[in-house]
Amino acid sequence: MIAILATVFGALAALLHVYIFVMESVQWSRPRIWRRFGVKDQASADTMKEMAYNQGFYNLFLAVGAVIGLVLFWTGGAGTAADVAGRALVLFSLGSMVAAALVLLTTGRSYLRAALVQGTFPLLGFALFLFA
Repeated sequence: MIAILATVFGALAALLHVYIFVMESVQWSRPRIWRRFGVKDQASADTMKEMAYNQGFYNLFLAVGAVIGLVLFWTGGAGTAADVAGRALVLFSLGSMVAAALVLLTTGRSYLRAALVQGTFPLLGFALFLFA
């Protein structure tokens, strides 16, 4: 049961980070997207476009790592190389997501909500995977 809950939270964290990738790397030019990130005007959004594009790919790579880890975890039997590699990859990916949320939080109180959104699923998944 713990493994299933850990997987659900890990998968939700991965999906959220794919969504963030889409916003930052694909849809950044849309005012409703850059405003969501606290950008005030088009000129600032244009200046930040390359950084957002790059940052989006960081989020995508973390999501891919979590998904590959989940697949390995579930396809390997207990104690197999796939099981161990899957657990390690999931813990690394989810831990990196949590760390990124903490870094976001250090940039100011106005980022508390974003840090909670970004970090809650991976934190729950990480904690549960420790016991799965």
